[in-house]
Amino acid sequence: MNRYANINKTTSKKGNQIYETVKYPDIPRLNSDTYIFTTIGDRYDTLAQQYYGDSSLWWVIANANGKLRKDSLTPPVGSQIRIPANPINTVADYNEINE
Repeated sequence: MNRYANINKTTSKKGNQIYETVKYPDIPRLNSDTYIFTTIGDRYDTLAQQYYGDSSLWWVIANANGKLRKDSLTPPVGSQIRIPANPINTVADYNEINE
């Protein structure tokens, strides 16, 4: 799985290939969201696979938990994290702001 597969590339002034900046939408809290405490081996991509059936939606869970590090697929063990109930609207918002 390439987590940069859907991010556009562009060419810098120096001729280097670089990825465009990605904007992520705000993810509103819903009563139907799930909250878990992470254990050893939990990763955002495996949690996305478990809860959404799609590991590529790891970024939805990572961005819903803004106080945790976003530069790693592994949340700290023992952290309480929110898993948004339905990522469909978040994905639609993401696509809209990154057109």
